[in-house]
Amino acid sequence: MPKTLADIKMALDSNLGKRLLLKANGGRRKTIERSGVLSETYPSVFVIELDQDENAFERVSYSYADVLTETVQITFFEDAAGHVVLS
Repeated sequence: MPKTLADIKMALDSNLGKRLLLKANGGRRKTIERSGVLSETYPSVFVIELDQDENAFERVSYSYADVLTETVQITFFEDAAGHVVLS
């Protein structure tokens, strides 16, 4: 797992357009699991386009600090070589 915000941003930048599974802390012992595609990265946040058949809204955004503090866990689906890029 990357150690700094810059490392997390670089790892996400290299995976734009890839499918992922997102696990987020929903508060009060709830864990939210969603799947989608990493669509955009900005200096402070990244945007995930969600699968429409599973979710009521189109996209969500999180900060890189959420990944660093493990409030949000991202797992990219395996590529052709079978490597999970960021988890």
